Amino acid sequence: MPHLASTEIAGRIEDLYGAPLADLEAHAQDQPPGMLSALLGMHDDLALAERSIDVHRDHLARLIHPERQIGRHEVSHLLDGSRRLAEAVAVRDVQVKSVLAVLQSLAPVPAPAPATPPVPAPPLPAQSTAPSR
Repeated sequence: MPHLASTEIAGRIEDLYGAPLADLEAHAQDQPPGMLSALLGMHDDLALAERSIDVHRDHLARLIHPERQIGRHEVSHLLDGSRRLAEAVAVRDVQVKSVLAVLQSLAPVPAPAPATPPVPAPPLPAQSTAPSR
């Protein structure tokens, strides 16, 4: 199942830094911690939360399969699985909100403007050599 939030975040990070995520991850490993490594870490946490949602949703789907009997023992598993799914969704939502806020506060570095020749200074007024009174 596609993870829309982490895919969107990955695209925004790539747009911001102008390189594919894999290249950015390789670059960040050779650099001191900074904004790029923070964004990549947030993206990894988001992807982990999305995978956790998939795992818990699939587990619950197996527990409530129509051909399966739900007894006392299964009820505790259903409740635990539901709690874990809700936690994973909450973590995902917090991660999305945080990383989007950070990305929104950043702007791509603008390309350097072409060099323009310096503007000449205005000419100085001519000074009179006549003696002043």
